[in-house]
Amino acid sequence: MLSEISIHNFAIIEHLEVTFDEGLTVLTGETGAGKSIIIDAVQLLAGARGSQEFIRHGAKKAELEGMFTIDDEDHPVFQKLSEFGIECEDGSIILRRDLNANGKTTCRVNGKLVTIASLREIGSQLIDIHGQHDNQELMLEKRHIHLLDQFAGSSLAEAHRNYLDIYNQYTKLKRRLETATENEQQVAQRIDLYSFQLKEIDNAELVIGEEEELEEEKLKLQHFHRIFERLNTAYESISGDNHALDWVGSAMSDLEDAASIDKELASHSEVVSSSFYSLQDTAHELKSIIDRMEYDPTRLPIVEDRLAMLVSLKRKYGATIEDILIYREKIADDLDQLLNRDERLGQEQEKLAQLEKDLEVEANELSIIRQESALHLEKAIMQQLKELHMEKSTFKVSINRKASNSFDSHGFDDVVFLISTNLGEPLKPLVKIASGGELSRIMLALKTIFSKHQGITSIIFDEVDTGVSGRVAQAIADKIAMIATHSQVLCISHLPQVAAMADHHLLIRKEVKENRTTTAVAEIADMDRTKELSRMLSGAEITTLTLQHADELLTMADERKISFRN
Repeated sequence: MLSEISIHNFAIIEHLEVTFDEGLTVLTGETGAGKSIIIDAVQLLAGARGSQEFIRHGAKKAELEGMFTIDDEDHPVFQKLSEFGIECEDGSIILRRDLNANGKTTCRVNGKLVTIASLREIGSQLIDIHGQHDNQELMLEKRHIHLLDQFAGSSLAEAHRNYLDIYNQYTKLKRRLETATENEQQVAQRIDLYSFQLKEIDNAELVIGEEEELEEEKLKLQHFHRIFERLNTAYESISGDNHALDWVGSAMSDLEDAASIDKELASHSEVVSSSFYSLQDTAHELKSIIDRMEYDPTRLPIVEDRLAMLVSLKRKYGATIEDILIYREKIADDLDQLLNRDERLGQEQEKLAQLEKDLEVEANELSIIRQESALHLEKAIMQQLKELHMEKSTFKVSINRKASNSFDSHGFDDVVFLISTNLGEPLKPLVKIASGGELSRIMLALKTIFSKHQGITSIIFDEVDTGVSGRVAQAIADKIAMIATHSQVLCISHLPQVAAMADHHLLIRKEVKENRTTTAVAEIADMDRTKELSRMLSGAEITTLTLQHADELLTMADERKISFRN
């Protein structure tokens, strides 16, 4: 439910914080006090369009923030939050929206920046706002099949899951076949291309690590003479007459003789002896390397050509030899599929045909359940309309089959809610209903039924009772109170019958502070509530009779609410 809303510099509201509770909360007050402004703020939090005109005169921005608390762990809003990567702890969801004077809007959900579109998607799971002429979910024909399915309950939900399993396989295979059945010229071109690429890569006989070895060989070949010269010089320095080995050998003999007398010199003698023999071994190895070295002037061009070929392949097929070989495996598979496409397409066409037959069976099962549920829904709506004194109205759920082989995620049914409000008039779609009073009652009838199934956290009625009175007014009050037994309901009303049914009554009034008008909100009870109902009954003048009438309305309302909730 909507637990709290905070409003800063919005329209005539300078600063306002309102706490809401479960059940039915009615907002009353004189015309222009700011009741609808509060609802406008909630609408903007749910992603409605905003403009700089909402910003209070003289302020740089308007700030709106609302906190929702959700007890149901399976509520669909949590799935929506997960899709947007928004964390939610303890079932608390905070929506925030700032309107800036420069026209920019900033939206946040639980502190994370989101787009207005994302805010709207999340808000639609939390808030359902109805005005007298609003085209909300119940007025959108494309949503009628969802509402009927929700009304049908678990029996249809299970059948729909079975249908979706097949439908997802069907659509995936159908897309693959549509892609595969491209024209023959394109197929032939791809076969030629893959064949050429495969041959070019295979002819290269690539070896992983080869490029590094070739680079090392290239470097040695480019500096062959320099290496040969340095090796000879090093060998002569070690093994030549009166060079390193002679001097180290002499030092070794001297230290061995000294160490035979002074044992402390033994370690130094061993180091020099070890160095002598290491140098001797190195000299032999250098001599062997020098004897084997032979310059081949034809090898360097071969290495450079091979490296150039590898660079060319990498430019075409991958950043490394490993990438090229991975690409080679991919095009080999693609080529195999293209060469055997006729056989494979035939098999998949057969599979698609079988899936289509299975879809037909499952979609037919969905349609049967919908037809049965539609009869129950029609009966339930007709009863609600009768209680709203529209007994001459007729409500019908129209279920028609789509074109042949036309399936969507809901089957092959088109569902539209139709109504006739007077005897002798044809059934028409809900959107064709012209009378505001009739539309309000129809919306309440539908909402009374669907509020049990939709999972909306907060339902807001903005003066849906305009233009009605008497027994119709009491019927509307009863329906709004009945809806509040399943969802939190916030209602702006001018009807004392509706206000009397409230679980919480908020009085909205204007105040003037420092020559500026602002809006204040206070919850009223007991005698203050009786006075407010008396004002709504009589206008500005409150009399003993209107106070008695108001008190009687409250007593009757309490009795009616007890009967609803039992």
